[in-house]
Amino acid sequence: MPYSPPAESPPPPQQTWQPAPPRRNRLWYASLLLAVIVTLGGLGLLYQDDISWQQQSGDLSRQNASLRDQLRITQSDYRTAQQTIQDLKTQALHPTLGIWNVQQKINGPDWYLAGGVPDTFTYHLVASSTGPMSVSILTFEQFAAAVACVDRGSGNTNYCMHHNGSAKTWLNVTSVSFDFHLAEGCANYMVVFTAGGAVTVSPNVSVTYNPAPTFTGDC
Repeated sequence: MPYSPPAESPPPPQQTWQPAPPRRNRLWYASLLLAVIVTLGGLGLLYQDDISWQQQSGDLSRQNASLRDQLRITQSDYRTAQQTIQDLKTQALHPTLGIWNVQQKINGPDWYLAGGVPDTFTYHLVASSTGPMSVSILTFEQFAAAVACVDRGSGNTNYCMHHNGSAKTWLNVTSVSFDFHLAEGCANYMVVFTAGGAVTVSPNVSVTYNPAPTFTGDC
């Protein structure tokens, strides 16, 4: 029988050798990872700072708006105070005083009420009555002529006081309101109230100091 050599077994597979990655590559990757972490942390801090600054900016804007409102209010109060001071100065130079405010009765056509109109003042004639009354602003001469009219028997007081001349007359009224200026430079006027029947007169007469630079009215 012929000899056959034994079959040779195949050689074992050879392992391919690969070198280990250099150490510097690992350090680079670690550095890159650290840089990414630091960057992300920095971005987070910047985001928090941005939110904080936005909140502070909003607070400052609201505070500025509040301060502007307060400034407007203060300026308005200042202007009001200035106007008040000016009004008080004007009132000090031209004070207004009440001089006749007591209710009085006229018992019939032969009765009258009379009061003087002071010189250097604006005379604020305000009055009402429970029935028809007649009111006249007279010079002293006109009042004397009215008295003479009554003495002659030419008419009763209610008639004569308003039909012998006057600076101003209101006949058969229940109220009167009038500012009389002719006495601001003249001491020659008076006011007379009469009525055709019994009435109660409620005067509210005042005067404002306002001297005229020259003579006025009948002077």
